Amino acid sequence: MSLIQWEAMKDIEDLFDRTTQSLTWPLARRALWPAMLASQPRVDIFERDGSYVIEADVPGIARDDLRVSLDDGVLTIQGERRQEKREDHPRFHRLERAYGSFTRSFTLPGDCDTTGLQAACHEGQLSITVPRKAAPATPSAIQVPVQ
Repeated sequence: MSLIQWEAMKDIEDLFDRTTQSLTWPLARRALWPAMLASQPRVDIFERDGSYVIEADVPGIARDDLRVSLDDGVLTIQGERRQEKREDHPRFHRLERAYGSFTRSFTLPGDCDTTGLQAACHEGQLSITVPRKAAPATPSAIQVPVQ
């Protein structure tokens, strides 16, 4: 017997896809839905070396078209994927790539040290590092004399 890793978000996305495909939306609106979802960058959020790390896939987006901001504990990633001008191909047979603006926001936990926030973009991957505050020192056990 082999174990299969459970991917909760993938299961939720599949359920959502199956549900929305059965709706009786106008055909044009239903056809645009996958493109709207595709324009949102996928992210991984994890802990490494005492920091939270958010990695977002942003292929084809120029570094100047990305913005990372922090407001009241909410980290926001904004960007725009611009469509290049194509004058020499008047007949497209398939267009799947999504273009336009996107915004993703994440509420940071209370133990973040937002003064050390760092962001870097390299080869289509945006990496944001948020250091965690040092844990308060827990006092070691002490003996209390009984009088």
